[in-house]
Amino acid sequence: MKETPLSLCEKNFVIQAIKQNQRLDGRNNDELRSLRINYGSDWGSVIVALGETKVLAQVSSELGEPKATRPNEGILHINVELGPMAASHFEAGRNCELTVQINRTLERTFKDSRAIDLESLCVISDERVWMLRVDLNVLNHEGNLIDCCSVATLCALAHFRRPDVSVIEDEIRIHTSAEKEPLKMVMHHYPVCVSYVVFDGGRIAIADPTVAEERTSDTQMIFGINSFGELCCLNLGGSSLTSPTLLLQCSKKAAKHAKSVVNQVKKSLENDSEAREAGKKVGFAGCLHQNTITSLGEDRLVLKLRNFTFNDINEDVEPNIKIVQGKLYSNPHYKPDIKWIPEAASDNSIPLESDTDGGENLQGTVKECLKRNDVQANFPISKQKHAIKQITSSDSEEEEKVIL
Repeated sequence: MKETPLSLCEKNFVIQAIKQNQRLDGRNNDELRSLRINYGSDWGSVIVALGETKVLAQVSSELGEPKATRPNEGILHINVELGPMAASHFEAGRNCELTVQINRTLERTFKDSRAIDLESLCVISDERVWMLRVDLNVLNHEGNLIDCCSVATLCALAHFRRPDVSVIEDEIRIHTSAEKEPLKMVMHHYPVCVSYVVFDGGRIAIADPTVAEERTSDTQMIFGINSFGELCCLNLGGSSLTSPTLLLQCSKKAAKHAKSVVNQVKKSLENDSEAREAGKKVGFAGCLHQNTITSLGEDRLVLKLRNFTFNDINEDVEPNIKIVQGKLYSNPHYKPDIKWIPEAASDNSIPLESDTDGGENLQGTVKECLKRNDVQANFPISKQKHAIKQITSSDSEEEEKVIL
C-alpha cells in the first residue's frame, strides 16, 4: 500500500510556518520531544517513546560459531520491523527503503564504532561465541524513527544480561540465573542518533522532525554521536546541498542533545536497578498500572502558531467597509467614526466614544449602539488580521447577519 501523498496546501502551510520560525507543535527549532523509557520484566526488553513515536526493543542471545576473519569476537545483529501497526502504508514481512536505511545507520552507529566489547562475548576462541540479536518493532510512526530506534537499541543493550558459562573439559555449561548472576554487557561508550531536516535551500535546520516535516524537507542529516561528543556516524540525504556552516552548527547542537539523552538513559537504568533490588513490580504490566504507558502519550496536535501569515496572500482587498443599519456598503472615501477594538468588541462593558457629525459624543456599548441604529463603523481589512464579526439588526423581523 502506497503512502498517502501530502497536498500542496499542507506542504505550503508547513514550509511557511518554518520560514517564520514556528512549528505546528509549538517547539523551537532545536527542541526535542519528550523521551519516555519503560523497561520490561525480562532483561533487554524496553519500550521507548519519542513523542508519539514508539519502538519496542528486545535483545536475545545464543551460542554460535564466530566469523573466520574475527575468531575471538562475538556477533551483533540488529533487525528493524516496520509493519501495519506503525503506519498503514507499511507491509508486514517486507523491507522498504526506510527499513534498510535504519538498519544500516544503527549498524554503523553501534557496530562500526565498537560501542560494545565483542571480545568479551568469546567463550572458546574459533569455536563458540555469543551471538546477540536486537529486534526492534516499531509500534507507532510519528516521525524521527532513527532517533527513537537508536535510543531503544542503546537501552536494550545496556539493560541486557547474558547467562554465565563454564568450560569444563571442552564442554560448555550455561548457568541459569539461580545458579550464577547474569553478566552485564561491556560497553565502551553510549552512542545515539540525532536527526535534523533542512528547509529553505539549506538555511533553516530543525531537530526531531515530525512526519509532515520529514516529508516536506529538502535534506536530512543524521548524526551518530556518543556522550563524549565523538562522531560515530554521519548520514546526509536529500536534494539540496547543506552549507558547511550549518553542518557544524547542527553537529555542536547534536552533541549537546546526545549528552542529555545518554544521561536520561543512565538514570532510567539506575531507577530500574533500584526497583528490582527493592523487590518492586517491574515490567510493562506495572507501567500500565502506573499509567506510564498509554496508547496516546501526549495530547492531539494543537496548533500553537503566533502571528502566522502567508506570504502569498492577495493584497487586493476592499480598503474600507461601511455598515449602516445592518447593511454592508463599500466606501473607499469613508473615514472611521468609531474606535473599534476587535478583541474587546464582544464585551458589552466596553465604552465607545467618538465625535459624530452633529458634534455630540456617542457613548454606550456595541449592542446598545446597534439597537439605536445610529452607528456607522469603518473596519479596515489587512492581510494579518481577519476579524470575523456578526452584526445583527433587532428592528427587522428577520435578522440580517453580515460577516466580514
